[in-house]
Amino acid sequence: MGTVISLTLPVATPGGNPPDDELAAAAAVVERLFRDLDQIFSLYRPDSEASRLARGDLSLRAASAAMRGRYEEAMAWRLRTEGAFTPERPDGVLDLSGLIKAHAIRESGTSLLALGRADWCLNAGGDVLVSGSPVPGSYEPWDAGIIDPLARGALLTGYPLGHGRGHEALATSGSAERGDHIWSAAASGSEFMQVSVLAKDIVTADVLATAIVAGGVPMLNRATDGWDVDVLAVRTDGRLLATPGFRAGVS
Repeated sequence: MGTVISLTLPVATPGGNPPDDELAAAAAVVERLFRDLDQIFSLYRPDSEASRLARGDLSLRAASAAMRGRYEEAMAWRLRTEGAFTPERPDGVLDLSGLIKAHAIRESGTSLLALGRADWCLNAGGDVLVSGSPVPGSYEPWDAGIIDPLARGALLTGYPLGHGRGHEALATSGSAERGDHIWSAAASGSEFMQVSVLAKDIVTADVLATAIVAGGVPMLNRATDGWDVDVLAVRTDGRLLATPGFRAGVS
């Protein structure tokens, strides 16, 4: 998916360190999920289902259940965000990359829990989902950091995730990491260079972060009114907008 994916698992546990094969199994299930989804949805792979759809070699009706399911989910988000989030590029090509990474994180988290791994942090290109604690058996949260888009070697802020704090997912969208890859609804371009969203689930966080970059302040207001999220937005001039919950939790 053109990004770095990392899985952090606590080594020390109340019952001792987990066997190496358990750690390897946890890493393998995440790697397999991301690889399999990339092979279906990547527009950089000429043999992928997404590329065949883009070329017109395959119709959506004849596409796999996985493709149709994610398309249906993306279209539902398009309706909820009043078009700020869309699965179609300006040239009309279906591009589900705005949803697939978060979906891969979500599915990986479900698989890790099914393996009995209760404590972990999964980071895919700066989008983070956590479970449990970095200190198993404690209430210590995971510390997530948000990169400063104006100084890539520095953190803009940190935020504790997990353990009853209401938010277990953090997603960031913008132009600082990958350039201008989000289609803005405004003719003058986006009001924000970067938007971070805290939510209970990673798909909501990621979709709304993208939608706010595309839709500007009106979409930010819709997101905070319609979903249980907190937002930190960096304007193009460097000024910050933050919801009260974000300001209260920063470190």
